[in-house]
Amino acid sequence: MVSLGLEDKVIVVTGGNQGIGAAIVAFLQELEAKVAYTDIKISDSNNGALGIQADVTDLSSMEAAAAEIEEKLGPVYGIVANAGITRDNFFTKLESTDWDAVINVNLKGVANTIKPFLGGMYERSEGSIVGISSISGERGNVGQTNYAATKAGVIGLIKSLAREGARYNVRANAVAPGFIDTEMTKAMPDKVKDKITAEIPMRRFGKPSEIAWAVAFLLSPVASSFITGEVLRVNGAHHT
Repeated sequence: MVSLGLEDKVIVVTGGNQGIGAAIVAFLQELEAKVAYTDIKISDSNNGALGIQADVTDLSSMEAAAAEIEEKLGPVYGIVANAGITRDNFFTKLESTDWDAVINVNLKGVANTIKPFLGGMYERSEGSIVGISSISGERGNVGQTNYAATKAGVIGLIKSLAREGARYNVRANAVAPGFIDTEMTKAMPDKVKDKITAEIPMRRFGKPSEIAWAVAFLLSPVASSFITGEVLRVNGAHHT
């Protein structure tokens, strides 16, 4: 039987309570990883995953979460920096509070997620980091200057960590989803969804499970052991 080699690997997923994050948590559990997830709110629906209430914008909160995860599950092998928010508006109308909120969660939050674990990964000479970027971070999007800036920043952060971590056998990659069928996109007006769908060569939105597969591939010490510093686009050829 072919395996991705994630059995018993300790993997942390931020924003794991719903949407893409919940799909990643569920799939990694299917692959027999030891999964912990953080979120502002924790539910009981993640079937055995260790849920920890933590705030990615607060480094001390993430350091406390890291300590608890490693105490309960063991040394962390993989990180999936998934937590993110949107506060959309045209740039001329964008409130500074909405700019700051998105920057703090989507970019600063990724750094706060990775930092508490990275030294241990270097010491053990093993690890894989996956940052969740976005099609918006690669090509921009109307009304999403704050979101696009953070998701482009995630790519720059990941590419730099890939270069720094390579000597320690710690890989860093990003997944850039296109439009995915989640609660966030379900809230879009039908006219908007129809217009976007018409622009996607595969003529549909992606599924959260398709992002989870991409993440698992990049986490795998078997399937992607020589891949680092890359951005894996999962967008139905919406942006190539």
